[in-house]
Amino acid sequence: MSESASLADTIPLPPAREIPSTFISSVKSWWSAGEKGSAASEERLLRKLPYFRPAGSLPATPDHATPVIAQSSRVELDDPRHYLNTLSITSTSPSPDAPPPAVLLHGYGAGLGFFYQNYPALGQWAGQRGSSVYAVDWLGMGRSARVPFQVKAKREDIDGRVREAESFFIDSLEQWRRKMGLETMTLVGHSLGGYLSIAYALRYPTRVNKLILLSPAGIPRDPNSTVPSRELTDPQTTGANEGDHPEPADSKRVEELKSSQQEAQRQESRSRKVLTYLWEQGWSPFQVVRSTLFWGPMLIGKYSSRRFIGLGEEDTRAMHEYIMNITLAKGSGEYCISHLLAPGAHARRPMVDRIAALKVPVTFVYGDHDWMDPEGGKESVERLRQAGNGLGRMYMIPHAGHHVYLDNPKAVNDLLIKELDRPAGSGRTSHSP
Repeated sequence: MSESASLADTIPLPPAREIPSTFISSVKSWWSAGEKGSAASEERLLRKLPYFRPAGSLPATPDHATPVIAQSSRVELDDPRHYLNTLSITSTSPSPDAPPPAVLLHGYGAGLGFFYQNYPALGQWAGQRGSSVYAVDWLGMGRSARVPFQVKAKREDIDGRVREAESFFIDSLEQWRRKMGLETMTLVGHSLGGYLSIAYALRYPTRVNKLILLSPAGIPRDPNSTVPSRELTDPQTTGANEGDHPEPADSKRVEELKSSQQEAQRQESRSRKVLTYLWEQGWSPFQVVRSTLFWGPMLIGKYSSRRFIGLGEEDTRAMHEYIMNITLAKGSGEYCISHLLAPGAHARRPMVDRIAALKVPVTFVYGDHDWMDPEGGKESVERLRQAGNGLGRMYMIPHAGHHVYLDNPKAVNDLLIKELDRPAGSGRTSHSP
């Protein structure tokens, strides 16, 4: 066994707690939450990588028996009070001809631990190509610095609010890129991370090699095109198997998904009016959970036990503890949501109207049981084509919902590797596989 693997095994971590189902167990979980518990919950997921080096292990040294080394760190930004929590998977034999590194960017209120099933395949890619893979927690989310989030623009100044909220995230990502010494990056963004990846590429176009957008938020114009409440009510989509593969998203598949989404919209709860009011007042869903105090872990458990039940008992408990810790942390970047998105997860400045300015390859990926509207991705690919960029593509992942990368990791990993290896200038048609 290599030194990196043995180090991860010799420093014990307590197992994840049972998901609380009573008030007493919820109080105990609430009491255990904090920076120490947050770090342990993240490391518990990352230790699934045999080449992960925990904090306090020996400094990384080239070990050709281990193609890559994974380490987590805090990368300080221009303001030393600001830092981004970062997972680095780096080749021990870097190649001068390596493709640009991949940078994974999570969705709203999530964190880099959500991608734990994608790191093995991406780490193998980094080792074979002599490149690197990074995952970053957005400023104010995950385990990054929970700094005050404020928007100075007036409520009626929509463009000003959007610009300030986007800048909070993408300017910190640009500072991170400079601190890491990266020339260009391939951004792999999920949900809000996909939206912000586009925003970053529009502002810093020379720093982006390509975009891979996993069920991205904020793409279409239609304010009634998504049903975000399904994130809380839908169980995890299961049934993924070894034979699954990404399928080009033709019109028939898009219409089938749209039809199922429209049915869900008709059944949506009357409580939407209350949620709309809270949304417009600047409340975040996590603020609501934190306001319940001791009940919080049990409420989070109802979500995680339903949404991630397909991961297996041990991984579901580990994901719950991770989600609980980052949800109960001090509110920060989460307050961006009402400035970027209107109620219903509809962008105040939809990306379908902005994306044509991009000159890089853009790949949209949706689950076949997704609650994000694929019509926006379809129209975006066409807008790119009309603007002279024939490098737009769109895929459907079978047996997957909004968290496509967790619901069907093999199919998504196969697609990620394929897109990372695709030359940036290849392809002329918008849907070529």
